Amino acid sequence: MSPPWSKPLDIDRLADSEADVAFVVSLAELPRLRSRLEGVSGTVAGHVRFSREAGLVVADVEVSGDATLICQRCLQPMSEPVNSSVRVALIATEAALARVPDQLEPVLAAGGRISIGELVEEELLLALPIVPLHAPAAACIVAKDAPLVSEDKPDHTTQRPFERLSELLKR
Repeated sequence: MSPPWSKPLDIDRLADSEADVAFVVSLAELPRLRSRLEGVSGTVAGHVRFSREAGLVVADVEVSGDATLICQRCLQPMSEPVNSSVRVALIATEAALARVPDQLEPVLAAGGRISIGELVEEELLLALPIVPLHAPAAACIVAKDAPLVSEDKPDHTTQRPFERLSELLKR
């Protein structure tokens, strides 16, 4: 059985009843997030409030929690706090895009239906770093068996393959 946050809901019904939906989502269960960030885990919680403004369905999405990501510098787990809130206009067709005011982000709810998971996943894709790294580089733990990188610059001789070309052309 699928979790309640993954079921598509009718946006007009949610807006008319001014629904306030609370959720707790495991990050490993969000397919788009899992495909972009290797080894993501943790949970986020929050709520989505639906309303209607200027004839549009508006969702106030608030998400908070901790995501465990893999640092791309040292390949060790790191914790990334997530605290985000956004207001989005849910539109059923791309034709309604022109009616969305500048202060709202448009989100396409195909067929007038969207799941809470889709809203949360979209917000997390924007809130989490594309390349997770420990904030201070000193926080990265280097494995004991990792090869050492030499700080000395190798002796390179500059090769100039056409250096004697002018002499050859004079002949």
